[in-house]
Amino acid sequence: MNERILLIEDEPTLSLLLKERLEKEGYSVSPCHDGDQGLTHGLREPFDLVLLDIKLPERNGFDVCRELRQHSIKVPILMLTARGDVKDRVKGLKMGADDYLAKPFEVTELLARMEAVLRRVNDSPLHLIDSLFCFGDLTVDLNKEEVLRGGSPVALTAKEFALLRYFIAKPNERLPRQILLEEVWGYKGVLNTRTVDLHVAQLRQKLEPDPKHPRHILTLFRSGYKFVPYP
Repeated sequence: MNERILLIEDEPTLSLLLKERLEKEGYSVSPCHDGDQGLTHGLREPFDLVLLDIKLPERNGFDVCRELRQHSIKVPILMLTARGDVKDRVKGLKMGADDYLAKPFEVTELLARMEAVLRRVNDSPLHLIDSLFCFGDLTVDLNKEEVLRGGSPVALTAKEFALLRYFIAKPNERLPRQILLEEVWGYKGVLNTRTVDLHVAQLRQKLEPDPKHPRHILTLFRSGYKFVPYP
């Protein structure tokens, strides 16, 4: 395994517990105990995943996440938070986080979410798609992982782009939430989570001409979503 994990958590007991458990699972863990230290490490060193607490001394997790994304650091970010409010979850996704896990949590669930975030869809049919894909007034470069509107870049998080990539691979198909969780997030089994809905809402805000009346990413009542590139 040997994936490098940047653990930014200020609670000493939890930080030590997670470091020891993750290393037993084969991960290489670099712990940091405040936001400034975590940001410095995240900007200077390559990591495969960042575990980021929200409530940190010096600089909070939202700011760390935003700074990493503003410096084009695309490493997946999984936020750890004691806050269960939907507003905080949405804020984390807006800052560029790929997933979140509310405290207290079971380490087994954290490991499952980490594996899902790290899992690459190498056997995906997406390699059959041309590099450039256009719909509406948008151009998507699948190789560069870049979205342009009229030549200007549209900033997407890594997970938002992964979801868009999957939509592009499955145009005009009914895509249940569970399928999206399995194929884009790598989650298995039935999960009660609004992760898909939150990411779709963010994609609509960034890509749709009128997010309240979407033309391309459509909701299917009690079913899931459908991507319609040419309505």
